[in-house]
Amino acid sequence: MARYHLPTIYYYKPNGSSDFFDTGRLKEALSKILVPFYPIAGRLGYDENGRLEIICNAEGVLFVEAETTSVMEHLIGFQHTLGDGTAALHFISSWVNTSRGLSPTIAPFIDRTPIRARDPPAPKFHHVENDPSPVLKFASKSQSNDHKPSIVSTFKLTADQLNTLKAKANVANANCGIKYISFNILVAHIWRCVSKARVSPPIKIPSCVFQLMVDINWILLSHKATSAISAPDYSEKMSDLNTLVTGPRTFRCPNLPVVSWIWLPKYEADFRWVRSIYMGPGNVVHEGKIYILPSPVNDESLSLVTRLEIPHMKAFEKLLYEF
Repeated sequence: MARYHLPTIYYYKPNGSSDFFDTGRLKEALSKILVPFYPIAGRLGYDENGRLEIICNAEGVLFVEAETTSVMEHLIGFQHTLGDGTAALHFISSWVNTSRGLSPTIAPFIDRTPIRARDPPAPKFHHVENDPSPVLKFASKSQSNDHKPSIVSTFKLTADQLNTLKAKANVANANCGIKYISFNILVAHIWRCVSKARVSPPIKIPSCVFQLMVDINWILLSHKATSAISAPDYSEKMSDLNTLVTGPRTFRCPNLPVVSWIWLPKYEADFRWVRSIYMGPGNVVHEGKIYILPSPVNDESLSLVTRLEIPHMKAFEKLLYEF
């Protein structure tokens, strides 16, 4: 579980309406929608056993109205401990509907009873996804504590570039007998580029290594149902839940988490004015994390938002477009 605050930013272009960006209406709608979504207005705390919990104390949320000469017009933050991207967009969508005088399309399901650990806990297997990453053989002794300067950058891949990448990947993997979907090809390409950018001399990568990655992915999916049942039991038996918390050690070099926002309804937040012209993360908290975002104009292009160490970012930018 990730424990950090994830800001998301929405850009809106003025449409000439006299009530454009009416903050009074926004606040009124927010106060209404927080009733069914009451955990969002809670506070993180710890119970008597030291376990993290959401304290629902009816204290509300902070709403800040500010003016700026920049082009930023709407900033929303979401605590990742509370939910994932789907949950965050569900709340935003419900807020939008309330602002427009409509009822939320889908009511939030707050009851956590179905996903609680069994009594007594009975994990089915050891959850290797919670084990610490192995130490690299070529890593220096100080690597684990070596926090090097990093930078956030955004890169755009057009529809033509994505089609070219897909065509070349399928030709290169013709002997494997499988044609891969665009998303898997893009993630494999990103992984290759980041790996080459991070390692000197570059790693020699076999032409069909992608087969292994895809097979592992399907193996994980096949155990998804069993894992969903076993995971709460596994965490319930842990004496120190902090060992399960993801943080910089699980994200930064040599790790590479890739998060897809392609299928999220990112640009549907229309508070009676107009659709947002951009929505994305306000920051990439950890080095080595990449977000894949869809185009706001439906031109089939994609954008990559990532944080990498400064020298790695320069090499990654060069390698990304070499295909």
